[in-house]
Amino acid sequence: MNLREILRARQTLRGLIWPTPLLRSAWLSEHRSADVYLKLENWQLTGSFKVRGALYKLARLGPTVRERELLTVSAGNHGRAVAYGAELFNARATIIVPRTAAPTKIEAIARHHVSLLLVGEDYDEAEQQAREMAARSGALFISPYNDADIICGQGTIALEMLEALPQLDTLLVPTGGGGLLAGVALAARAVNPKIAIFGVQSENSPAMYESFRAGRLVVVHERETLADGLAGNIEPDAITFPIVRQYVNDILLVSEKAIREAIVLLLKHEHQVVEGAGAVGVAALLESPRDFGRKIGVILTGSNIDLDRLTELLGRVPTAQVAPTSP
Repeated sequence: MNLREILRARQTLRGLIWPTPLLRSAWLSEHRSADVYLKLENWQLTGSFKVRGALYKLARLGPTVRERELLTVSAGNHGRAVAYGAELFNARATIIVPRTAAPTKIEAIARHHVSLLLVGEDYDEAEQQAREMAARSGALFISPYNDADIICGQGTIALEMLEALPQLDTLLVPTGGGGLLAGVALAARAVNPKIAIFGVQSENSPAMYESFRAGRLVVVHERETLADGLAGNIEPDAITFPIVRQYVNDILLVSEKAIREAIVLLLKHEHQVVEGAGAVGVAALLESPRDFGRKIGVILTGSNIDLDRLTELLGRVPTAQVAPTSP
């Protein structure tokens, strides 16, 4: 994988996705005494950046996309993206999600003409069973992150950001299995070798964080997190991890409290609806003392948060107590 392949992905995706805005955030810029820009992938088709990788993967399959059943596993957003792509390319698809997935995401997948199965009590269990089902049935398994085409599709986000603002010093990237982080890192480093790149994930689901520090993939114990789209351990053979080790400066952890505050403050100050996984980059800006430079780009990866959950958060987080102040 290299910049040429990511450029090819961007060309393939023209007309299939929306180039999303890069918006300067006045309140975060004041809070950090820097220029902070938000990449609004929460505006993307299907409400998430995941559609970039999914559509590029299906487009690359060509006519064979209709010859085999597609099978994938997802906490929700990747599944919805594959379901959308299956309809677009007239393909058959089975989407597997854990029974604990967010109801909003399950309902969104169910609106597409695909088979939807609720399997397992968490993402790791669902993924294991999904791979076993694919092996038995002969279906083509599409990983949410451990796939070169998926990675290249997600990397097109970095191209858009750096074309809009080449002066960006730093990128903050929500991170689970590393498909987005790997794609963004490959593209951004090729365009600007000096740019700093940080992955961000919840302290309740720190698989990439712990693996990055160990220098190898490790299995971690997970707790419930608002950032459900980033939950789950990483496959032992994941091609994302070597890329992350080579091109990423560090992986940061944020608290569940900071994620809650980020969701509420994004709605308050920017009128942006952002799910927990999409808000972790902003959470890092709210609670990390690290100097991220003068021009900071943050990817808001998705908007698919349950209305009940959002209403609960709005009642729990007193915005007056978490108003941003200069660090």
